[in-house]
Amino acid sequence: MPASQAVLNGLAADGGLYVPEEIPKLAVPAEQLAEMSYQDLAYEVMRLFLTDYTEEELRHCINSAYDSKFDTPEIAPLRQADGAWFLELFHGATIAFKDMALSILPYLMTTAARKNQITNEIVILTATSGDTGKAAMAGFADVPGTRIIVFYPKDGVSPVQERQMVTQKGKNTYVVAIHGNFDDAQTGVKKIFGNKELERELDKAGYQFSSANSINIGRLVPQVAYYVYAYAQLLKKGAIRSGEIINVTVPTGNFGNILAAYYAKQMGMPIGKLICASNENKVLCDFFATGIYDKNREFVLTSSPSMDILVSSNLERLIYRIAGEDAVKTKELMEALSGGGKYEITPEMRAQLSDFYGNYASEDEVAQTIARIYGQEHYVLDTHTAVAASVYGKYKAASGDGTVTVIASTASPYKFARSVLHAIDGAKYDGMTDLEQIDALAEVSGVKVPGAIEEIRTAPVRHHREADVDGMEDAVKQILGLK
Repeated sequence: MPASQAVLNGLAADGGLYVPEEIPKLAVPAEQLAEMSYQDLAYEVMRLFLTDYTEEELRHCINSAYDSKFDTPEIAPLRQADGAWFLELFHGATIAFKDMALSILPYLMTTAARKNQITNEIVILTATSGDTGKAAMAGFADVPGTRIIVFYPKDGVSPVQERQMVTQKGKNTYVVAIHGNFDDAQTGVKKIFGNKELERELDKAGYQFSSANSINIGRLVPQVAYYVYAYAQLLKKGAIRSGEIINVTVPTGNFGNILAAYYAKQMGMPIGKLICASNENKVLCDFFATGIYDKNREFVLTSSPSMDILVSSNLERLIYRIAGEDAVKTKELMEALSGGGKYEITPEMRAQLSDFYGNYASEDEVAQTIARIYGQEHYVLDTHTAVAASVYGKYKAASGDGTVTVIASTASPYKFARSVLHAIDGAKYDGMTDLEQIDALAEVSGVKVPGAIEEIRTAPVRHHREADVDGMEDAVKQILGLK
């Protein structure tokens, strides 16, 4: 299937995920990449996956996405602290790493619609654990020929994340708070995608579904680019020699961000260990330790809500790879997960996971990491990045591995000001309102309050919908005027 069609569909007709037929090899030398702008480097990476987009089309998508909406010309700057390099992925419009992919996805999708003569209005259906929803809505707001409906867990996101979503502008944006957790939202969205009767009803009314979740291959491909960029920038800074191996640490819940690093390695980038950092919902940590994926456990609400996930959708793409690209075996394992909530991979498959190291950070460890790095470096981490920094410390202590390491810094601390300030100075700031805490964090960090936060201070609430999990399909129908 052409890449543009996969981007448009979001999810395959059988409920599976699209994957590249093969992982392409990056032919441009690292020394040459090191001299490129982010936009030019992204083109060199993405063109190898999105092969039916013309150069003109793809460069237009890239240049439209990575522009002045990012508050730094580097797009994804590297900051050295605590013996590692933090790849700051939060300089976009919604101050989270999701901007790196969701700034370009609307352009990839509308270009794909033109290429494939699509006349239906595209309805983006997305579940979010906090960041994807806002970043997707910001990307698709008022994009002609599209609507976007975002489902989020009512009590499972931070106050700033919720406020960012419910104040979102755009005549084509819709937000629904569900009475459940993120996994409920994600499962509900997949169920709606799989409803063939609803698909026919939509087509008759002039609509078709697509997804902005990381299950969409158009989300994953742009993420590969920033790991290649990180390596090239380390080379440019003289932090590594050409060909020298680096490690990558990623805080992850849905497995998409670390899968992108895995794809970068498969493309030939000199990446050694892929350090998978979990919070107390440590289903991935346990999987790498045992070869058993088991979601049958208590769901924990943590200070890193974007990782409060027990069904890591993108792991399916890795399973397919280590199963020898056996679609039947992959489907069998995914059906076991949706049926009994668990599966076990074979010893042969486990042997192919040696690139990965998995561990987790407790809530106390996250807070201690934020406080320690702030105290030593005057550098403020958000809670998710602190999970990664904590797990990286555990890896280094256990392995003695001193390899240069990049830590994916996935969100601005301003999105989680309450948790960050509490970690830094105990109860001193606890009595403040959420917006007062933002001002306090500016004082503590010495970093200017981002525009994404300033704009929600006085923004009116535009979205009030709520639904039970079993009412998600009805909510979609009401929004689209089908009932």
